[in-house]
Amino acid sequence: MVDRPLRQPRTWQLRAAVGMLALCIATPALAFDFEDVARRAQQLAAKPYERAAPALPKVLADLNYDQYRDIRFRPEQALWRSSRLPFEVQFFHPGQYFNQIVRTNLITADGVRQLSFKPEQFDYGSNDLDPDKLRDVGYAGLRVHYPLNRPDYKDELLVFLGASYFRAVGRGQQYGLSARGLALDTGELGGEEFPAFTEFWLEWPRPEDQQLTIYALLDSRRVSGAYRIRLTPGDSTTTEVKLRLYFRDGVKKLGVAPLTSMYFFGENQPAGKEDYRPEVHDSDGLSLHTDPEWIWRPLVNPRRLLITSFGANNPRGFGLMQRDRDFGRYEDLEARYDLRPSAWVEPRGDWGRGRIELVQIPTPDETNDNIVAYWVPEQAPTAGSTLDFEYGLRWEMKFPTEPPLAHVVQTRRGNGGNRSADGGTRFHIDFEGAALERLLPDTRLVAGVWVGDNAELLERQTLRNVVTGGWRVSLRIRRLDDSKPVEMRAVLRNGDENVSETWAYVLPPDAR
Repeated sequence: MVDRPLRQPRTWQLRAAVGMLALCIATPALAFDFEDVARRAQQLAAKPYERAAPALPKVLADLNYDQYRDIRFRPEQALWRSSRLPFEVQFFHPGQYFNQIVRTNLITADGVRQLSFKPEQFDYGSNDLDPDKLRDVGYAGLRVHYPLNRPDYKDELLVFLGASYFRAVGRGQQYGLSARGLALDTGELGGEEFPAFTEFWLEWPRPEDQQLTIYALLDSRRVSGAYRIRLTPGDSTTTEVKLRLYFRDGVKKLGVAPLTSMYFFGENQPAGKEDYRPEVHDSDGLSLHTDPEWIWRPLVNPRRLLITSFGANNPRGFGLMQRDRDFGRYEDLEARYDLRPSAWVEPRGDWGRGRIELVQIPTPDETNDNIVAYWVPEQAPTAGSTLDFEYGLRWEMKFPTEPPLAHVVQTRRGNGGNRSADGGTRFHIDFEGAALERLLPDTRLVAGVWVGDNAELLERQTLRNVVTGGWRVSLRIRRLDDSKPVEMRAVLRNGDENVSETWAYVLPPDAR
């Protein structure tokens, strides 16, 4: 995003600068911790839910997309700009869809103080708005800046904007998929509930700090929660998340550590219309690690809602991953899907039994996030219950989390020139990795294949890929009922030993 020249009167700039300078004359934070936020969340949960009605002036609520985007925060007004700290914070103006005000506080040695909204902090561009009528409307969200890619410029690193959504980037990355604080009843017929972060506390960092701590209060009709997010920038930026949830009412499906992404089309599901780009997606698969195995589920854009899951006891990790990193796979100079991060969740402590659920929603274009993945505990929370979770969330590109075994690098579906009269469909799965490179030249691998009840396995072949040095598994199946999905699994085996992760594919009903 390019910042435009300043257009407001100089007196506004001076007034705002004085206000921000007053905030910057402080020392590092006093004792304020997660338990302070947890007490707030517990107190909220003990009372009936009260959603603050959007109190925005009509001129802000009626802004269209382009008008809202024309409002910019002035970089020179950033929190900590004059303090020579490694981090800076900028804020989002409310308007259009972002009509929920988020209270934001600063933790200093002198206490906790609320940051006051000032219209002088914003450039309103070509909008015909009277700033004096917008005083104290409040912020809609915030973003953290840090010299991630070069020492003389602070890049946008982390954003909180809308409900409980947040996203981050590592070195050399561009924004892609998002995380959420919590997901409730995703994909359920009764509709999804979207908890929202309603208040933030920013801990004042020291000049030598390479980590920023943010506390957040979450609230919705059935649950309130306390969050601590520790942000550490790097090649793989890390957000360490600690949360405690207090339930006003029972929840049918609780989604912990939810990730939200976009998959429009890709190698295993080419575009059904003319498009110069071979693939369009922020993520191309769900990766998960349980005690028994590593699993890779390629993503699809189904015709109908498709929900699948994997049972686990204390999962080691899961993530929505962007494994394709070659620009030639996308050919999109604007979107740069090749630079969008993967997001890997690594649980801390005992998460018990449950399942990792993947929700795939039909989308007609790339503007909709249609992929969601999260952890669902075996026991659904009831009214009055409390749950604690901790996990690390890494935003990866250069150093992705991969199994020590061979991993899937592409899945392709289609018969090519080998069409047959029996209605079979071919799948070609390519595996690569150090586990294959260590094999002796005369090693003969076989494919362990399982096909669900709704299909018949017609052929399978395993052969070395002489171009890449990897191995390819080719399958041909015939679906028995087109209105039902087909589940398939395949793994490379060297004798009795698995040498690859498990490819776990779902062919959706009436697949395109």
